[in-house]
Amino acid sequence: MIPKVFKEVIDLGDGREITIETGKLAKQAHGSVVVTSGKCMMLCTVVSNYEQKDLNFLPLTVDYREKFAAAGRYPGGFFKREARPSDGEVLTMRLVDRVLRPLFPKDYHSETQVMIQLMSHDENVMPDAMAGLAASAAIQLSDFPFECAISEARVGRVNGEFVINPTRAQLAESDIDMMIGASADSVMMVEGEMDEISEDEMADAIKFAHEAIKVQCAAQLRLAEAFGKKAVREYEAERTDEDLEKKVHDMAYDKVYAIAKAGSSKHERTAAFQQIKEDIKATFSEEELADYGGLVSDYYRKAEKAAIRNLTLDEGLRLDGRKTDEIRPIWCEVDYLPSTHGSSIFTRGETQALATVTLGTSRDANKIDMPSYEGEENFYLHYNFPPFCTGEARPIRGTSRREVGHGNLAQRGLKGMIPADCPYTVRVVSEVLESNGSSSMATVCAGTMALMDAGVQMIRPVSGIAMGLISDAETGKYAVLSDILGDEDHLGDMDFKVTGTSEGITACQMDIKVKGLSYEILVNALKQARNGRLHILGKLTDTIDTPNAEVKEHAPTMVTRRVPNEFIGALIGPGGKVIQEMQKETETTIVINEDPVTEEGIVEILGVGSAGIDAVMAKIDAILFKPQVGKTYEVKVIKMLDFGAVVEYMDAPGNEVLLHVSELAWERTENVTDVVNMGDIFNVKYFGQDPRTRKEKVSRKALLEKPEGYVARPPRDDKRSGGRDNKGSRDNKSRDNKRDDRKPRENKKED
Repeated sequence: MIPKVFKEVIDLGDGREITIETGKLAKQAHGSVVVTSGKCMMLCTVVSNYEQKDLNFLPLTVDYREKFAAAGRYPGGFFKREARPSDGEVLTMRLVDRVLRPLFPKDYHSETQVMIQLMSHDENVMPDAMAGLAASAAIQLSDFPFECAISEARVGRVNGEFVINPTRAQLAESDIDMMIGASADSVMMVEGEMDEISEDEMADAIKFAHEAIKVQCAAQLRLAEAFGKKAVREYEAERTDEDLEKKVHDMAYDKVYAIAKAGSSKHERTAAFQQIKEDIKATFSEEELADYGGLVSDYYRKAEKAAIRNLTLDEGLRLDGRKTDEIRPIWCEVDYLPSTHGSSIFTRGETQALATVTLGTSRDANKIDMPSYEGEENFYLHYNFPPFCTGEARPIRGTSRREVGHGNLAQRGLKGMIPADCPYTVRVVSEVLESNGSSSMATVCAGTMALMDAGVQMIRPVSGIAMGLISDAETGKYAVLSDILGDEDHLGDMDFKVTGTSEGITACQMDIKVKGLSYEILVNALKQARNGRLHILGKLTDTIDTPNAEVKEHAPTMVTRRVPNEFIGALIGPGGKVIQEMQKETETTIVINEDPVTEEGIVEILGVGSAGIDAVMAKIDAILFKPQVGKTYEVKVIKMLDFGAVVEYMDAPGNEVLLHVSELAWERTENVTDVVNMGDIFNVKYFGQDPRTRKEKVSRKALLEKPEGYVARPPRDDKRSGGRDNKGSRDNKSRDNKRDDRKPRENKKED
């Protein structure tokens, strides 16, 4: 028997719909939904164990996977099975996790899994835009202690009009690609890229997406009500002690405030705070610490956070002594590494990034192979965050989700400034060497300088800044912090990163932790971020103001050449022989792609120095060479024959033609060697295709003066030079005539 299915429909306002249904699939999960739009279907299941873990954080796992079967495809590679998640899947996991995690109670520590999988793909629907909706809808059907329904939506702007969840085709024409996560009351997460838009335009896009999210949240609540809203589960809450909290606060607050106000360095400050904590613990007996030592640590952190926040709100001072809008000291350097194609160092306070640039051909493009998208990236950025950059030693287990996310943000901030006619595939790698606040924005700054150092002709340089917000709902006070420290990232109400040029914003990432943040505060924060970005941008351009006109001597030069489709085979050669020999002889890399529109061959030639590239270009010229009728060309004898000489065009090596013995000289030539020999160089005139032989005809004698008294040989008469008809009519004898000749002889025999 088919179970009862509960369904809600969300109208996107332009004829498209999103359907949420439950009751048919995965009923043993604590909550499950199928979200459908067009032919796109994704299943989300949520499960949370009932026992609490002995941890001080929520062990939440958000997993998003795209099944290749959803698109009717096989997984690539040797093993025909989905394996580790792609970067695209990891980025979707992070988008969902960042909105869900803050809505669980701080004392809820049960292991929780949110699993979202693409079951059916529609090329006109981008599934990541519905992942947050699916996750929240499934949680609403569960008994989890979860604050409120949320959703996520993508917003684009096509021809000046905002669009919710645009198709990939619409997104290609859009100047905004932003993902917004929110509840019905508050915006909680923003991430995206833009084509140098203003702060007000960004706020308008967020407002537009929020209105659509409110509709999606209401649909989730209706579905949960129809299905039967479950009672929220009971769980073992964390132990509390108000008297102990007040005691720890009184012992810690003033001391922390004094150290925070002193404006010390990260390591000095950390050591001083740790000493306060140890001194407080020393006032308790071993038995007391064994009983509630964890609470002492928790209450100390709470007091520390309150002291630092109040210092900023009341006095406008920060942990390192700066004012709220002040940027840490910056120093920069380019061309630091001698062997890279481009390099730079960006240091801001206690954060440092070393960036490198590598230039390559289209063969080096980053291949993206996902069920929902196949393509290539000709510009991409990789971000590495080793343990030593924060003075730690910890296991290294491959690229983390954080590294993927931070690298993607920096890539989105820079890629819009790479010109469309850049011939190279460009890879930027950021090595974070020190970190105390926004290494991803340091990556943007270092990446900009490294690109300009490499000779990539950026449209405009890009800088980035990380901002924070501290607010007090009771007093209405708030402070926007420019260029936040790592500690300020944790204690603030909002942290957001913004990248941009002198003309506008190119990318952003925001996590808003306070409810009901007004758009006025958001816009003010963005405008303060603009001032900080421009200050940092000035430091970058002081170091390198324009891209280098040429690539470095040891870096490869890229030249592209269009070749008519009919010549591609000759350029490649049988089994690739010609192109392989060319690459070997010229020490270049040659890649041939086809223009999908014109079907021409696009030949990329990458080589260090001009000699090899020039040699390849000459070979291509030779292959494309077409002599013009009536023109004179210089040739060289490369082969001797009894009936002539094979000559090669000097302007097009490899292009050969037969110079017949009759075209060597005006005089009768008995032996070819009487006129020319191997290696001789001279001029010939090109006559095109000989209509009699149907072969190309060149002549040496046509360029020579006729000898005095020269008499041209008379043309052959019909008896000698006629065609088949002439031969047949020789002496007027056809086959019929021959038969008539035989008859008289037969008559004579009878006589």
